[in-house]
Amino acid sequence: MTTLTHQKVSEYYGKVLETKKDLKTNACCSLDKLPAYVKEPLKLIEDEIQMKFYGCGAPIPLVLDGMKVLDLGCGTGRDCFVLSYYVGEKGEVVGIDMTDEQLAIANKYLPVQMKRFGYKNPNVRFLQGYIEDLASLDLPDNYFDLVISNCVVNLSPDKESVMKEVFRVLKEGGEFFFSDVYADRRLPQWAKEDPILLGECLGGALYWKDFERLSKEVGFIDPRVYACSKIDLLDKETSDKIGFAHFNSITYRLFKLKELEDACEDFGQVAEYTGTIEASPHHFVLDNHHVFEKDKPMLVCSNTASMLEDTRLKKHFKVKGDTSVHYGLFTGCGEVPVENKEQGCC
Repeated sequence: MTTLTHQKVSEYYGKVLETKKDLKTNACCSLDKLPAYVKEPLKLIEDEIQMKFYGCGAPIPLVLDGMKVLDLGCGTGRDCFVLSYYVGEKGEVVGIDMTDEQLAIANKYLPVQMKRFGYKNPNVRFLQGYIEDLASLDLPDNYFDLVISNCVVNLSPDKESVMKEVFRVLKEGGEFFFSDVYADRRLPQWAKEDPILLGECLGGALYWKDFERLSKEVGFIDPRVYACSKIDLLDKETSDKIGFAHFNSITYRLFKLKELEDACEDFGQVAEYTGTIEASPHHFVLDNHHVFEKDKPMLVCSNTASMLEDTRLKKHFKVKGDTSVHYGLFTGCGEVPVENKEQGCC
């Protein structure tokens, strides 16, 4: 299974980089960009875990209590331990990475972190393996409620296999919530083979439109952008090599739902957030087009309705209407119903 790309990536993250300060881009998310509910458990996580963790976003969604979660490319386990904090002792977190040095740190602090969280029994385990081949790790079909990944999919030489494996292990109604680096164009082959560009999460970055095409082919019919931020090239050598392209860190939400359509369709459905998520009492962000204010009805397409009522989010939303009457293509993304249309939310 090991490829030359795997070897280059493992070498870069296991031996070349000492801490995140050695990176040549700002792809790694700084602490001030993290949401408050992620910052809270980070106060309990060992400094070495955080300093040797490399990520480009904060793929820790809300509504995690009791969930089974898989982290692809977990590194030193920072995100796994944040997830551990929120899923609770009845939940389960599995972290996968291929790099010895990273997993050694994760396992070193596992007992310490469980004690700090007050857990009698660990709810986290770390496995060494490849994210393209989860079956070899005996991870079953339709098992996880959530899969996350933080700036790792771009490092894979076989992204299609990664996406297919994620789709396989997710339950119906499950979600792939992850951050990664994307380019504004297709990159030349030499860039994909450059060890530094690859390690910095630039060389392996997909053209964002190609990624969305791949997602739909695999079965994630309606990929949603949750957040997007520009990545700066911090040193001249990197900029001289690859500065012709522009890169963004994008967090996507991909739901495994049978009923999703390839376009937003209007069935007159309305969704209302009940404000019952503790970390977000006043509003809920589904994606960059849908911000639901507490108790404020919003017109939604059938895909959005399904994302709210056929997933772990369902207990926090009231969705009115069904798909018995079709009104054509949905054009009101992020709008509130006419009778409540004093302002939009996009």
